[in-house]
Amino acid sequence: MGYKVAVVGATGAVGREMLRVLEQRRFPVDELVPLASARSAGQSLEFRGERLTVRALDRQSFTGVKVALFSAGGPISRDYAPTAAGAGAVVIDNTSAFRLDPQVPLVVPEVNAEAARQRPKGIIANPNCSTIQMVVALAPLHREATLRRIVVATYQAVAGAGQRAIEELSQQARAWAAGQPDPAPSVFPHPILFDCVPQIGDFRPDGDTVEERKMIDETRKILGEPTLRVSATTVRVPVMVGHSEAINLEFERPLSVARARELLSTAPGVVLVDDPAQRRYPLARQAAGTDPVYVGRVRLDASVEHGLNLWVVADNLRKGAALNAVQIAEYLAQHGEL
Repeated sequence: MGYKVAVVGATGAVGREMLRVLEQRRFPVDELVPLASARSAGQSLEFRGERLTVRALDRQSFTGVKVALFSAGGPISRDYAPTAAGAGAVVIDNTSAFRLDPQVPLVVPEVNAEAARQRPKGIIANPNCSTIQMVVALAPLHREATLRRIVVATYQAVAGAGQRAIEELSQQARAWAAGQPDPAPSVFPHPILFDCVPQIGDFRPDGDTVEERKMIDETRKILGEPTLRVSATTVRVPVMVGHSEAINLEFERPLSVARARELLSTAPGVVLVDDPAQRRYPLARQAAGTDPVYVGRVRLDASVEHGLNLWVVADNLRKGAALNAVQIAEYLAQHGEL
């Protein structure tokens, strides 16, 4: 049995990745409905060898739709996701609009898939890309030794800011190669080429950025630990695709490096790449276009009791967005809930 699936924001970077993931994983789609703004309507996208015309999003877009994947920005999700759910679709939303709503489950299938089965509003939230890859790596360690504190610094690719951000980095690279001045940035607050920008999202009154607060709040909700101590510093770097994270952990109980590697080597969705002597550790370039969360540089932090350090890398468009959403839909289909 197949399903009528709508993708809202189908022409964006994540929307296009959703189409690829649906096709590559052979999700049972009987009819695909690509939706976008009126400005993008009329464009054509390829799915399973066919050209599909993008339709303008409106209130009638969800008739007969069983799964609605949203990735068109928070305001669109807040406006249209309840409409889609009211029409009978299971909404899987990739924006921050509903992530902290207590009536909306925040789901990473490798960590808390069962939460997707309780959705009073008919909406399931996809976490932030940097949060997803972190909790996939940390969940097996948390189950073993109970996390006490997380300190994470992220190195996030420009693709996390959308297609315009990818184009902005490309334009700056072309200008540099031609010996021309940097084009004025429009997506980021400063030129991103050859630099690191320690700001993702607006600054809050407490000094954190919006992105940093997302990592704190979402990690607590997914792991079911509302008082877990989490500190995050999020940085945009001149990488096209693939987020990297340096993570420092403190546990309630001892956890050896050997045991951590053992747990990670068998954890769902994780690939352990950890042979420093051979210069083998996760790289964003190698993660791009692939599904796993890669973990390496597993080592003790002797400065604290029960401390470990990790390096975690994943493709932010796939596991950090499109793949996670499709995996949620797969889980529901397998349990007869679509």
